[in-house]
Amino acid sequence: MSFDHICSTDPAIYSAIQAETRRQSEGMELIASENYQSAAVLEAQSSVFANKYSEWFPGRRYYGWQENTDTIEQLAIDRAKTLFHADHANVQALSGAAANLCVYAALLEPGDTILGMDLSHGGHLTHGAPVTFFSKVFNFIRYKTLPSGEIDFDEVRRLAHEHKPKMILAWFSAYPRELDYDQFVAIAHEVGAIAYADISHIGGLVAAGVLANPLDHGFHAMMTTTHKSLRGPRGALILSKGTVSNPLKKPDQTIENIPTIIDRAVFPGMQGGPHMQTIAAIAVALHEAATPEFKTYALQTITNASVMAEEFISRGYKLVTGWTDNHMVIIDFSDCDYDGKDAEVALDHIGISTSKSTIPDDPRPPFRPSGLRIGMPAMTTRGVDETWTRLIVDFIDRALAHQHDKNYLNQLKDEVVTFCKHYPVPSVSL
Repeated sequence: MSFDHICSTDPAIYSAIQAETRRQSEGMELIASENYQSAAVLEAQSSVFANKYSEWFPGRRYYGWQENTDTIEQLAIDRAKTLFHADHANVQALSGAAANLCVYAALLEPGDTILGMDLSHGGHLTHGAPVTFFSKVFNFIRYKTLPSGEIDFDEVRRLAHEHKPKMILAWFSAYPRELDYDQFVAIAHEVGAIAYADISHIGGLVAAGVLANPLDHGFHAMMTTTHKSLRGPRGALILSKGTVSNPLKKPDQTIENIPTIIDRAVFPGMQGGPHMQTIAAIAVALHEAATPEFKTYALQTITNASVMAEEFISRGYKLVTGWTDNHMVIIDFSDCDYDGKDAEVALDHIGISTSKSTIPDDPRPPFRPSGLRIGMPAMTTRGVDETWTRLIVDFIDRALAHQHDKNYLNQLKDEVVTFCKHYPVPSVSL
């Protein structure tokens, strides 16, 4: 992509773009929530749709001359519905956190109870962490995992019957296993709760059909971000079962009306005009996600993560839950004399991006947690297979073993740069 205009009008920003381009090209991206977009997705984000206001929804806009915006948004909606087996899709939410807030606002009243995963056991900030605004509006009850790493469904059921939540929330930010969706749905039915899934991390893997889809198991609604494993722009999809009624008339608060209630919560409830250039890019990403090539990538992502887990275990590392079923591996350093932050810094030094992570009931503070979260979507996008995944683990192992030896780390960084030259970032050139 050319940056000639930025180069001449704003050299400071141009310099930062070039520096980030070099960093991404010469380093490895192993942050589980990051990925690389295609040239087509990037082009859509830079299109003239950035100039257009398009409040409301296709066919019912407040502003005039919406023929082209209606076209791209309807394409995004239709593609999302097909990929995720949904009756309805809202493509306007600006991010995953915003989408979760829209769903809460749509389906709940202030003070209602939500049963969600504890942050230190793999949940997300928007699933009820006490530091968030969400926790001031709703009453979050948190379930945890067993020492083996599995969800304690006996405890989930006990908490559900005790607290009678209006919503039961499934999924995670740092949990490397598949969830038993049928059990969540069964418990939700027992207490009359809405079953809602946040699949932000695995949205692309679900779209490709290589991981289970909560909507196929009876969930009422689910949300996914459009970047991460889906390889689109930063945005979100809210997907649901049910039919859309007249959006100009306030619907009854029933399960059947969830699609309309969610649309009204997004606009005008929580947001103004959608970012149409982002919606165009989402439509492109969803088109790519329907291809055989995307399914091959999704399958390889899971294979690479499994190989990574196997290799770490063979080298004596302890993993949260002992394994992975998806795209991420979480290393547990609670028995080590260093923590996840130390590991993250050492790997940054050699050009490998990761993220520190809490582990279940972490004895260490959040900014110096005991875990390190590693994900394989981005490097799989660059073409890495099982053999090269094992070499990545070797880089990590050597860096952690020599994290106080700067000369060794500098030499290792040169090896990482050489490795990365064999796997260029899509649509990026130096």
